[in-house]
Amino acid sequence: MADGMHHDSAPGTTALLRELAAAHGVGTSYWGWDGVERSVPESTLRGVLAALGVPAADTDAIERSLDEARLAPWRRLLPPVAVAREGQELLINVHVPHGSAVSVWIAAEDGTTHKAAQLENWDSPVDVDGVLTGRATFALPGTVPLGWHTLLADNAGTLAQCPMVVTPRRLHTTEALAGRRNWGLTAQLYSVRSSRSWGIGDLADLADLATITGQEGAGFLLVNPLHAAEPRPPVEDSPYLPTTRRFFNPLYLRVEEIPEYGYLGPDGRAEVERLANQQHSANHSTGLLDRNSSFGAKLAALELVFAVPRDPARSLAFADFCAREGRGLDDFALWCALAEKLNTDAPQWTAEAATPDTPYCNEQRALLAGRIEFHRWLQWLCDQQLEAAQCSARRSGMEIGVIHDLAVGVKPGGADAWSLAGVLARNVTVGAPPDMFNQQGQNWTQPPWHPLRLAESGYAAYRDMLRTVLRHAGGIRVDHILGLFRLWWIPEGAGPGEGTYVYYDHEAMIGILALEAQRAGAIVIGEDLGVFEPWVRDYLAERGIFGTSILWFEHDADGPIPPERYRQQCLTSVNTHDLPPTAGYLAGEHVTLRESLGLLRRPVDEERAEAVAEQEAVLGMLRERGLLPEPGHQDVQRTVEALYAFTTLTPSSLLGVALVDAVGETRTQNQPGTSTEYPNWRVPLAGPQGPVLLDALPADQGFRSLVGTIRSALPPEE
Repeated sequence: MADGMHHDSAPGTTALLRELAAAHGVGTSYWGWDGVERSVPESTLRGVLAALGVPAADTDAIERSLDEARLAPWRRLLPPVAVAREGQELLINVHVPHGSAVSVWIAAEDGTTHKAAQLENWDSPVDVDGVLTGRATFALPGTVPLGWHTLLADNAGTLAQCPMVVTPRRLHTTEALAGRRNWGLTAQLYSVRSSRSWGIGDLADLADLATITGQEGAGFLLVNPLHAAEPRPPVEDSPYLPTTRRFFNPLYLRVEEIPEYGYLGPDGRAEVERLANQQHSANHSTGLLDRNSSFGAKLAALELVFAVPRDPARSLAFADFCAREGRGLDDFALWCALAEKLNTDAPQWTAEAATPDTPYCNEQRALLAGRIEFHRWLQWLCDQQLEAAQCSARRSGMEIGVIHDLAVGVKPGGADAWSLAGVLARNVTVGAPPDMFNQQGQNWTQPPWHPLRLAESGYAAYRDMLRTVLRHAGGIRVDHILGLFRLWWIPEGAGPGEGTYVYYDHEAMIGILALEAQRAGAIVIGEDLGVFEPWVRDYLAERGIFGTSILWFEHDADGPIPPERYRQQCLTSVNTHDLPPTAGYLAGEHVTLRESLGLLRRPVDEERAEAVAEQEAVLGMLRERGLLPEPGHQDVQRTVEALYAFTTLTPSSLLGVALVDAVGETRTQNQPGTSTEYPNWRVPLAGPQGPVLLDALPADQGFRSLVGTIRSALPPEE
């Protein structure tokens, strides 16, 4: 038998293995999309436990690991972290030599101190490595304010501390929107260009798009993730497969908006203009976007602007930014500088450059100081241009402004996988179990958070990522928010269907998300589509997190649900970036495309018939409401507008209007289940007459008509 393969264990060992898995939050069975409960194979449990650092190769190892799991809490004076809800008492256990005294208190971030009261605890003492150890229970008072605090314990002069987080009971920003309705555009920023873009939509375009739609009465603008990709071409096209989720993509910078650009000498200015002009012609093409060409030109221009001396005020602002972002920014900039000279498969990444603090990396920090400064500077510029875009959004009258999107995870071999290796799991990736659309399951090739190590770090990396994304945001959309409850882990070498769910402390993950959003004055939208346990949506609603409803997916056993039954605390939209624009969807483009890519599981005629039947069920409801004439009319735009008018009949607080639908685009932006087969994330914004530039958007007939439909159905607030 090959190495690493296991015979099925004896019944006793199987039971122990399942007990060990459960002790570490690893699912031993799961309910499939077809309603059938499936048992997780032993090989998967062993692979996932190994990725968690838990030995489980044989019966002896499993028994030792079970003992370790039982004793682990008793070995610590304090738990790794304490996460409480505002206004609620939290009970924690403290472990000390039996009979010895201990006191516990909280040092709050505002400088105040809060004493914890000891409660009765009759748990029997336990022998821990030869020391009889007792357990004391303390109540952390519900009067501790929201925020990041320190929990301390003193046991006869032995001091211990751990982070304590107090999170909102319910997100206040959601409460503020209750009873009001906001509509907004949803757009793939890179696809939305103006005559001044460098072939790719950028942050100046974001500010202009926000201004245009804000003046039309929109309350928000939701864009794709703007996370950073590789530091030099070639770069990843998918915004959902970034190298980091904390920092932004300099591809989105508008070079001419950088103040130092104005002080370039004549030669430098001429060179930047030459580079820009090379890219401008692409703005007028409906051909595929070329990120590599745009980014290469921008980097050449940015190098020239970087060499311009900054005045004292700008120098101080840059220094403040670097100090605020701290070690996280330093490590990211170091990774960028290293990644410019080392290929992704270079041996150094697994040897002398394996982590940010090796002797080699410390040496490189000095040798590459200039490049590191350049990459820090790019992030500072992104921060400034994002701030300007959000200011433009609010100035134009938007109540919420720009809503950023948070991807599920990051690329293996990217900046986060490298600098956050201590809180990510190795030899395992994240994906999805088999479902109706993907019978083999999906492997997203992303390393997951390690639940215990993330908790032991006080969730610092998670918090810092949220802070950066939220700094200039009116909201955040969390892609696959169910991943904050559980993720489908696939051991290395296994197929996507050979995984299992690993559970996270959702009280901590959702609570910290709510805390950071509340501090930023932002709303949170959870993309809660797909397979999930029924209580999850209730939990999210209770914490003040908005859900997501897509018109085509909202049905029960009797067919499409009427608009009155949609959720109020929800972003409701007609479509999503994983479907064709609505005009294309009505024409069956999704079936045609999947057929051409060989993704259908049954004859194309059956697929088409089902797609038409699903659409007819929805369109029939529109006719009943008087939103559409009887069957037979061929006006696609009128049908699209009727579908959006239907969403205004729901009680949902947030209504999303896809920019592609407003301009009559039919091409699909992303085809799930493909990577190279279809040019995902490379389709520029166009309509029936060709490319649609921002310059012409305010006067675009389709845009004016669809926005008018929404505005007339949603009268302005009193």
